[in-house]
Amino acid sequence: MKILGRTLIAAALIAAISVPPARAQAPANLPAVVVTYIEVAPSAEAEAASLLKTVAAASRKEAGNLRFEVLQQIERPNHFAILEAWTDGKAFESHGAAAATKTFRDKLTPLRTGPYDERPCVALSLGAIQAAGARGAIYVVTHVDVTGNFKDETIVALAKLAENGRKSAERFEVWQQGNRANHFTVNEIWKTEAALDAHLTAAATRAFREALGPKNGALYDDRRYKSLE
Repeated sequence: MKILGRTLIAAALIAAISVPPARAQAPANLPAVVVTYIEVAPSAEAEAASLLKTVAAASRKEAGNLRFEVLQQIERPNHFAILEAWTDGKAFESHGAAAATKTFRDKLTPLRTGPYDERPCVALSLGAIQAAGARGAIYVVTHVDVTGNFKDETIVALAKLAENGRKSAERFEVWQQGNRANHFTVNEIWKTEAALDAHLTAAATRAFREALGPKNGALYDDRRYKSLE
């Protein structure tokens, strides 16, 4: 009986491990949002930037597009990001099959030094879907990764951070990665360095970072970008 019991327990554990994690589903009234990270060879920086601007112009003309922003990292100019918002998942899927998208990815492939890191997300805290920030605005894209046990409380904390951030930021959003529910993207736009610094040193921001520390599954990865356009 002991052997049988151990066998049943082992089988149950294997079954539990084998079940894939549930994908986060976007509510019907919220747009589909996507962040993509791109790294190219330093010598290919200008060419990659040109390709990104071309695909952005084409993508904004597609049905269902709400936002398509192409960004260049300030500290490492051969690193780029794309921030997209679409009316729904079907519009985003259609974009992936569009000729302009395929041409862009084909031409980008020989320039890349890393994967085309596309991450469809669910919008957890979303402000107005406005156009890109004013010229000279600072974009901050932060990847937050917590261990699974802390997912739900982190969602609450991030939503509060975003609500406070929208009082002074041009944009402050929180997205949850579709296939990894404990991974999040924080998407911000600030008019000036001074405004961003004031946010970073505010008591609420400090308290958030301090509480998040023990829950982190990876480094708090905040990157500053500028718009390519």
